[in-house]
Amino acid sequence: MGRLDGKVALISGGARGQGAAEARLFAQEGSKVVFGDVLDEDGGKVEEQIRELGGEATYVHLDVTRAADWRTAVATAVNKYGRLDVLVNNAGILIRKGIEDTSEEEWDRIMAVNAKGVFLGTKHAIPAMRRAGGGSIVNISSVAGLVGSPYGSAAYTATKGAVRLFTKVTAIQHARDKIRCNSVHPGLIDTPMVQDSLAEPASRQERLRRIPLGRMGTVEDIAYGVLYLASDESSFVTGSELVIDGGTTAQ
Repeated sequence: MGRLDGKVALISGGARGQGAAEARLFAQEGSKVVFGDVLDEDGGKVEEQIRELGGEATYVHLDVTRAADWRTAVATAVNKYGRLDVLVNNAGILIRKGIEDTSEEEWDRIMAVNAKGVFLGTKHAIPAMRRAGGGSIVNISSVAGLVGSPYGSAAYTATKGAVRLFTKVTAIQHARDKIRCNSVHPGLIDTPMVQDSLAEPASRQERLRRIPLGRMGTVEDIAYGVLYLASDESSFVTGSELVIDGGTTAQ
């Protein structure tokens, strides 16, 4: 028996990395999964992998900054699988620059993907979840949404802080609809986005030295945390923060 049997989930940013791991794990645990991204070729491959393993999944093109794409993604879940129980706002981008080096265009772009994308996903999922009798929204923030860092991007940190508090507002406003909302705060995770930003060995080693467990996290480390919050095992958890960072923020 799967931990998500009978549930239908929608995951953004699901074509690679963390989102792909979540989509695969959710399907393995019995959920029907609709997942979206702008990386259509990669998304199609993940859909194939899930189906080959006996899971049920549908990939859709999803630019999280576009309301029309969100409406289509939610409609796909409801029309194809009958309901929507879980939303994972996973899509995000990273611009690693300080305040003075960040252009206005870069600020607007990262805000659009990381913050507005979470707002739009939540806004369009809530009516479908209400009709289903409730649900769980999991927003992927970051340890950057909890504490400042000398390595942090000013714009990225601002978006992840926004996601953290937007999560709490959603939890409070929609508890009466039996919709829970929680945030996940990964530390340094071995994903393509992080690999790109830590291409220099010296920079990578410096960051690893700051992690008490002595390693980067894996996408599976995060996916299992998201699975818990998506499942009924966390039925009394809402407005909370799940930190998965190898002990970084405990220092």
